[in-house]
Amino acid sequence: MKPMRLTFPLPAEMSDSLAPVRAIAPRRSHRRMLCRVAILAADTLGLLIPLALLSSGAVGDTAPAAVPSLAMVGGITLVLNALQGLYPGDRLHPQETLRRRTRTLLLALILLPAVSMSAAPGDLWTVAVTTLALLAGLLLQMPLRRGIRGQLYRSGVWGTAAVFVGPRQMRETLAAFFTTHWRYGLRPVQTGAQIAVLVRRPDTASAAMLRQDYPEVIVLADMPDLRVSGLHPADIGGRIGYPVGHAGAPGCVTAKRVMDVAIALAALVLTAPVMLLAIICIRIADAGPVFYIQRREGLGGRTFGVLKLRTMYQDADVRLATLLETDPQARAEWAHHFKLRRDPRLLPRIGSFLRACSIDELPQLINVLRGEMSIVGPRPFPDYHLAALPQAFRVKRASVAPGITGLWQISGRSDADLSQQQQLDAYYIDNRSLWFDLQIILGTVPALLLRKGAY
Repeated sequence: MKPMRLTFPLPAEMSDSLAPVRAIAPRRSHRRMLCRVAILAADTLGLLIPLALLSSGAVGDTAPAAVPSLAMVGGITLVLNALQGLYPGDRLHPQETLRRRTRTLLLALILLPAVSMSAAPGDLWTVAVTTLALLAGLLLQMPLRRGIRGQLYRSGVWGTAAVFVGPRQMRETLAAFFTTHWRYGLRPVQTGAQIAVLVRRPDTASAAMLRQDYPEVIVLADMPDLRVSGLHPADIGGRIGYPVGHAGAPGCVTAKRVMDVAIALAALVLTAPVMLLAIICIRIADAGPVFYIQRREGLGGRTFGVLKLRTMYQDADVRLATLLETDPQARAEWAHHFKLRRDPRLLPRIGSFLRACSIDELPQLINVLRGEMSIVGPRPFPDYHLAALPQAFRVKRASVAPGITGLWQISGRSDADLSQQQQLDAYYIDNRSLWFDLQIILGTVPALLLRKGAY
């Protein structure tokens, strides 16, 4: 006997956005399986490369037991990832993906010594070789996964078809967002959707009808100021509650400070040769000091001296004022971004290179060690930039320590205008956590290498 079908009329704003449902579940299942296998293959390849190098002897004479140890521990990491839903891993917040993969890494590092020592008792060299090979494989997985996801997206396979239900403007905004942020895994469509995303809370009858036609229905919470990462719904007296942690709790502050100091010390050691070479190039390009100190606003509104390698002429302010007076196009660009693509203040060749690669920011690692800055946070703006911000937002920015890198730096850098900078900084402040910081740090590496939006 067929179940009774509800036929309540839907509100006009919902019915005009619903598309006919097509029986595409098998096709969706095949697509999802393909994505799952492809991402798993990328992770497997990342581990096979160091495994092949070890077994072939291409990296020199290594411990013979390292090969079976790496194969076993590597296989365990793939199983752990699969158990945590990382294949294909779509529709997961980036911080949640990072959290799950970090959990896999920690478990693998705990198991690795036991596996290596059982294969070669008392051989610490085997443990060291296997650990380095495993870390190399896990690092290789990142660009491989990124490339495979891109290929799946271009082939029209990545993501689940979704229809957005609600007012037209909100539908179009969400559709544009998920089209741009395609890695999340929702593909806006007009027909054949597997998921209905409701941009406004429907009445009971409308929700019941949608559940009949769509395998999955998502209702967006109308709480724009609520942090969106790391939430775990709880049943509070029959209503849905979202416990929200406090990023300013003493434990979180201490952990962030420890991470800042550790990263700053390591980065100073690793980048010292780069800074030395940059100092020599600056000396050759222009006589004068190689370091530049500018007073900027930090935590609690207190000012401090930001350290930078000098990338501009010593009369940079005069050069800028002259250009803005005579060039309307440059004046408009400055008002929009507070930066210029063709900046007359920059030292020839070396100035633009240091800024594009953010090498001029490396001395700020000293600011981090002094406690004036953090590795991740809103950038400390000059006074003329702060003056263009609303006072309420300036107070909000001053509630956290400024950072060397931040969400703005990995989301567009100089291409972002003033309003986008505010949105990105506000999002970080409202959602900050150690996991978010780690996500931004990892995202900074490709942003620097690709130099997107850098000038």
